[in-house]
Amino acid sequence: MRAIFIADAHLASPEALNFRLLLRFLGELEGKLDALYIVGDLFDFWLGFPSHPLTQYDAVIDALDRLVLSGCKLVYFEGNHDFHLGDIFSQRLHAEIHTGPSIESVQGKRLYICHGDQINREDHGYLLLRFLLRTGMVATAVRHFPPAWAEKVRGVLQKRSRAGYSIKTSRWDYRQILLDFTGTVQKQGCDGLVTGHFHLALQETTPGTAFTLLALGDWMGQLTYGEMTDGELRLMTYPADEP
Repeated sequence: MRAIFIADAHLASPEALNFRLLLRFLGELEGKLDALYIVGDLFDFWLGFPSHPLTQYDAVIDALDRLVLSGCKLVYFEGNHDFHLGDIFSQRLHAEIHTGPSIESVQGKRLYICHGDQINREDHGYLLLRFLLRTGMVATAVRHFPPAWAEKVRGVLQKRSRAGYSIKTSRWDYRQILLDFTGTVQKQGCDGLVTGHFHLALQETTPGTAFTLLALGDWMGQLTYGEMTDGELRLMTYPADEP
């Protein structure tokens, strides 16, 4: 059995290298994968507008569609750049969608899977924004936004995210935050933690246990992802050569 975990591709342009490499990777997985877990921020921006103005992502949607048709289960954990996913994921791709963390049974192991944006409880400003953006009122409003608003909303969220990233990485020790959170997850009887969000590629086993922390890094400069085969979690790196 084989499962893949990927997060933080932040896909923006079909011309970008990480976009092209992801399309190649998804094609290589067809017929060879039991489950694909997208652990948030696959896109640099995605809201499920009914009019689907974000057509630059059509090639990725088509690739995911072919993967699902080949027998792969698609599980999507919303991130802080992609949420209120809409009908394309729920109906066309038949994705299992999680708006927050979930304990999943994968190949006989109990994995706590999350995007990771709720782990740092000290980031009060972001946690409030996250709550507001995920209210039912916003979800309803998205269905009535004019298509032209999509790029405006995208620009605001991107500007805020990029402006705050360097500040946050200098303020907080993300590795230590993850290690501390690992203890909380272990108390829930889990065998592993799989998370994205921090753009930190990390695999660690808790001493004296079989518990595995797998931080997925990103599919940008690092091209890292997680793979689970026959119950074993591993951090992997995809070759960065041109397609």
